[in-house]
Amino acid sequence: MTTIQYINTPDQLAKLCEQIKKEPWLALDTEFLREKTYYPKFCLLQIATPEWVACIDPIALPNLDDLFEAIYNPAIVKVFHSCRQDLEIFYQSTGKLPAPIFDTQIAAPLLGFQDNPGYAMLVSSLLSINLNKAHTRADWSKRPLTEAQIEYAADDVIYLCQIYQIMVQKLAELGRIDWLKHDFAELANPAHYTVAPEKAWFKIKGKNKLTGKQLSIIQTLAQWREKTAQSEDRPKSWLLRDELLFDLAKLQPETVEELANVRGINERAVNRYGKELCQLITAAKNRAPLPLNEKDRPAKKTQQQEAILDILTALVRIRAEENSLNPSILASRKDLEVLMFNDDDECPLLHGWRFTMAGKELVGLLKGELLLGIESERLAIIEKESLELDT
Repeated sequence: MTTIQYINTPDQLAKLCEQIKKEPWLALDTEFLREKTYYPKFCLLQIATPEWVACIDPIALPNLDDLFEAIYNPAIVKVFHSCRQDLEIFYQSTGKLPAPIFDTQIAAPLLGFQDNPGYAMLVSSLLSINLNKAHTRADWSKRPLTEAQIEYAADDVIYLCQIYQIMVQKLAELGRIDWLKHDFAELANPAHYTVAPEKAWFKIKGKNKLTGKQLSIIQTLAQWREKTAQSEDRPKSWLLRDELLFDLAKLQPETVEELANVRGINERAVNRYGKELCQLITAAKNRAPLPLNEKDRPAKKTQQQEAILDILTALVRIRAEENSLNPSILASRKDLEVLMFNDDDECPLLHGWRFTMAGKELVGLLKGELLLGIESERLAIIEKESLELDT
């Protein structure tokens, strides 16, 4: 069994950095807490290769500049599972993001797994090992960490090493390694790890049902909540829950007394922010809301549109079957709706392996450049130009 290095002194860290510089790839994971904060509190960093494993204590070692410099070396592949939250910590700590990245959760569907598979499921499927979940809810900020906690944390990268090697081999055999380049490169987009307060309302579900004053109030309060949560490093829900935002948008209190009578608002929020919230609500009522995007507007599809979506779905099924993939991994019906109704560059079918496998043809169908027909009792894509030449 590999000895776990617990790194909590500058000398140990310096030696580890020298080890890292020699490696072509690293398996990484983090432990953090954010139940009581807006930003994640960085509590532990786990790193492993097939030869060694280390757990680095960022609480004991507040200066990790040399470590991040070693990890960020572009010659070293950084391997994660479901890395968004880990990368948020990296971005918060350094102001930049590491590359290149390999995410086993993103790669797994190309090997026949379901979309967004959990780490424990991959370990069980690929290694026939059932992970210990005893410390899933542990408080990683408390010191000292127990030996059992350290072993539990180390397992997340020890097995990740093994999974990565198996996946790379299988993807290479299938010729699918290059399919993931765009998906992995997109993980290094800083926009994924920051929320601009003025755009916070985009993420509120149900906003598309509001218009006029109510929408303006939701937009204003969401911006205030995000900005305040960031500046005070407190969870947004501790300030105002989403459902309370909707209540305030509908009731539109203009005085602290009216605000205090709104069901669900706590006394502390009223005392601390009441006057400011009422001023914001009053101002928002007298201001036109920012327009909803067309994709946010509820619209009942016509029978013709539903039929077109059925045709697009048929193409997806064909290409998925040819590549031994679950069709939902290639494109969901929602993805097809986005492609059909919105000029949205964020649609996954317009990027990476999904564009190569089906997206390009789907766009051709929508533009009328390609047709879906039947040849030898099988559905087939026919170029419109070749069909016109035949006639």
